[in-house]
Amino acid sequence: MVRFPLLLSVLLSTSMVLAQPTVKNQSKKASPRPSASPAGAVNLNSPIPLDPAVKVGKLPNGLTYYIRKNSEPKNRAELRLVIRAGSVLETDDQQGLAHFMEHMEFNGTKNYPKNELVNFLQSSGVRFGADLNAYTGFEETVYQLPVPTDSANVFRQAFQILEDWAHNATLDPAEIEKERGVVLEERRLGRGAGQRMRDQYFPVLLNNSRYASRLPIGTEQVLTTFKPETLRQFYNDWYRPDLMAVIAVGDFNPGEVETIIREKFGRLTMPKNPKPRTEYSIPAHKDTKVVIVTDPEQPNTVVQVIYKRPEIKEKTLNDLRESIKRGLFNTMLGNRIQELTQQANPPFLGGYSSYSDFIGNLDAFTSIAVAKEGNVERAIRAVLDENARVKQFGFTETELARAKQEFFTGVEQAYNERDKTRSANFVNEYVQNFTDKEPYTSIEFYYNFLKKEQAGIKLAEVNALVDQFIHNDNRAVIIMAPEKDKAKLPTVEQVISFVDNAGKDLTAYEDKTLDAPLVPTPPTPSPVANEREIKEIGVTEWTLRNGVRVILKPTNFKNDQILFGATSQGGTSLYDLKDFQSARFSSTLMSLGGTGAYNQIQLGKFLSGKQVNVYPYVGELSEGVNGSTTPRDLETAMQLLYSYFTQPRKDADVVAGFLSNQRSALQNQINTPTPQRVFQDTVAVTLGNNNPRRQPLKPADLDKIDLDRALAIYKERFANASDFTFFFVGNFKEEQLKSLVEKYLGGLPTTGKTEKFNDLGIRTPTGQISKTVYRGLDPKATVQLVFSGDMTWSPEATTQIDALAEVLEIKLIEKLREEESGVYGVSVNGSYSKYPVPRYTFRIGFGCAPENVEKLIAKTQELINDLKQKGAAPADIAKFKAETRRETELQLKDNQFWLGYLQSQYYNGDNPTEILREDELLKQVTVESTQSAANKYFGNNFIRLVLMPEKKAESGK
Repeated sequence: MVRFPLLLSVLLSTSMVLAQPTVKNQSKKASPRPSASPAGAVNLNSPIPLDPAVKVGKLPNGLTYYIRKNSEPKNRAELRLVIRAGSVLETDDQQGLAHFMEHMEFNGTKNYPKNELVNFLQSSGVRFGADLNAYTGFEETVYQLPVPTDSANVFRQAFQILEDWAHNATLDPAEIEKERGVVLEERRLGRGAGQRMRDQYFPVLLNNSRYASRLPIGTEQVLTTFKPETLRQFYNDWYRPDLMAVIAVGDFNPGEVETIIREKFGRLTMPKNPKPRTEYSIPAHKDTKVVIVTDPEQPNTVVQVIYKRPEIKEKTLNDLRESIKRGLFNTMLGNRIQELTQQANPPFLGGYSSYSDFIGNLDAFTSIAVAKEGNVERAIRAVLDENARVKQFGFTETELARAKQEFFTGVEQAYNERDKTRSANFVNEYVQNFTDKEPYTSIEFYYNFLKKEQAGIKLAEVNALVDQFIHNDNRAVIIMAPEKDKAKLPTVEQVISFVDNAGKDLTAYEDKTLDAPLVPTPPTPSPVANEREIKEIGVTEWTLRNGVRVILKPTNFKNDQILFGATSQGGTSLYDLKDFQSARFSSTLMSLGGTGAYNQIQLGKFLSGKQVNVYPYVGELSEGVNGSTTPRDLETAMQLLYSYFTQPRKDADVVAGFLSNQRSALQNQINTPTPQRVFQDTVAVTLGNNNPRRQPLKPADLDKIDLDRALAIYKERFANASDFTFFFVGNFKEEQLKSLVEKYLGGLPTTGKTEKFNDLGIRTPTGQISKTVYRGLDPKATVQLVFSGDMTWSPEATTQIDALAEVLEIKLIEKLREEESGVYGVSVNGSYSKYPVPRYTFRIGFGCAPENVEKLIAKTQELINDLKQKGAAPADIAKFKAETRRETELQLKDNQFWLGYLQSQYYNGDNPTEILREDELLKQVTVESTQSAANKYFGNNFIRLVLMPEKKAESGK
């Protein structure tokens, strides 16, 4: 996997291609693992203390290791092999081989020939891709191996795998030839408008540095023609102990782990004449670099202003204090820019400004705006004016107080969870320490440091940062736009003038807040009238006198987490087509309005520093609420929940701005539809049998939204709380929660009526359908194969569907990827739902070369027919069972799982203790059962959907 996140999304699901080539750590020390706080005054010149819970050592051969005992989750460990070598170290004839080498580690080592490594781990319950994985960046290659520790054999074998990766890769020429196709398919997936524009602006943005010509995916020429010895040379040069770290965090004996590491990795030897490891940099420039690029498949206009500056290396406590200031600055500025989207006519579709890591030896302050209707000047001026407003007037004391509270609350929550922190959260800190010398401290230290230092951070200090961030040298402006808008774009000179002249005629920011109770009139409580325990799963059911039903599962999985939700049948299905859009958007529009006396901006400020999230929703068949909070903020969360039920608030200006932005975004998609967008719309319309409620959203649909009707529908959906079931999962005591439930849920309006959804009759069409979409400039295809039908609803049936999906995916990866080298990845998703009627759907998806579509679909059909004739291989069934059991072990200790599981079981009217039957259900998965399931579910209802490039339309039709 290439570590190169270029495609990010912003407001309104508008795709935006960012020039930022890497995201290392958006806010340094934003979530550190903070040794005891020093007594008295803090000496800010002292080095940042490292976390004493981590054992760090170095072997005589130069290899570094990090070991930490951590029992969350139990019987699990996170292992990493880190190589401080990535694509930036490649020679001209090795471009892409750092990443190719990462692939080859899974294709045969001394102790695990060919694919035995993957097979061994899958049979131990480790999923390939989801768990077992790796990535390659500019500077490093990291191998990720999460493993169980309750099997001594599997745990020890995991270190053998790490050792094999370090120096025992076989690099069989035959396997290299097979893997060429896989890596080229991964490269193919990354092609498109973003890649074409990036190729143009990268050399300018990165000032023709080494980084601009060493993208980790490499060049097609090298990947197609390199000799095996060239790859082996990269392996020999850079996979050596002085550039390696082994990281182990988990539920194990640290002394035993250290012994294993010393035994296995002590065998590595340094080359006699090691190649110097060059540290590359990006040279500064005095001028402003401007790059304006267009592409026929770019749907919107994105403007970025990037102020580059030398990377800040955090070493001392003063550096740590400075990082807090930067975090506060980013929070306050981000809040201001977000407010701009809540106007009646927002200046952009989305935007932000923030200081963060960039790439190589640089940090950057970056301002980004997605232009509305292509209006570059208005979009970028709006963002830059907010930067300039800070420069001219600074932030306010009230903004700083809220930002401090918000920042401290986040760290305090991490501190409260210090004994429940998952191992995966630790390992990345040690990776960064090894690759980039980022210090890792303990959450105890950081929490105490923050308590002492944050209060002393003055507003003037934070305001002064803007002068460090914004400067006229080492600056770049990148504009990406649709090809059709090329003539409308500003010139380079105009762009520079926009940036230089921002901030004219500004006034100071007004921090408008509201001090009022969320619930001005206390509700009339309703007591618990009936109680039932389900001891097998630790669940209690309450029924209040007003008819509200409440499901409780207190847990100790997290110290500072309570999750909650509510569901009721009904949804948009109860409304005619003329009201569909108003119903569909009703919960969104009410959320935009705020609640009670608070508008959305005021509500955000009121909740700042509190861990409270509440989200009402209206779906097709149901409506409800989901949310999260902490024990301390539980009453505020209950008040907000009550308020969303009883005090919906409409804000015509904010809604007008939201709909204006939605129209602009949708029009962009119509004017410049991306190939994937057109294909996804075709898939949705086809699977929805061309039903009006399954059509792509169009600007004209937004004109059908009536705010008053949306408010009325929302009120109808939440008027009767006795038709809802509420769920609470997390760290609470039932008796403590009881009074809040009786007050706020007991005080909700009820009618005693029970509603059902309407069956709209929307079904995936029967029979055999084939559709091919011809869109896109790149030689790449996307395939989706869909089987669907009615089913008998039972846990036995859903288990067989899950098994069938997994064993088919295992076989397709073996066939299409490993044998045919025709895909990078392939997915098989088996889904099912009880309502409106019990139905199942299998979706098989992959990307490939256009010329391979027919062959790979035929291979897929062969494997399905094989399952029908013979059933699944016993080894694959064993892998499915091992993976499922291991996954369930973790899920049973996870609040989010329990909330979703309980909501699903009660909504479907299923037995909530069903989870306890898993072993029994898994035993029923056999060769014979998978054969029967394949014949039942891979029937005659088959839809084939293919996206092909446009040039095929001319010769292929």
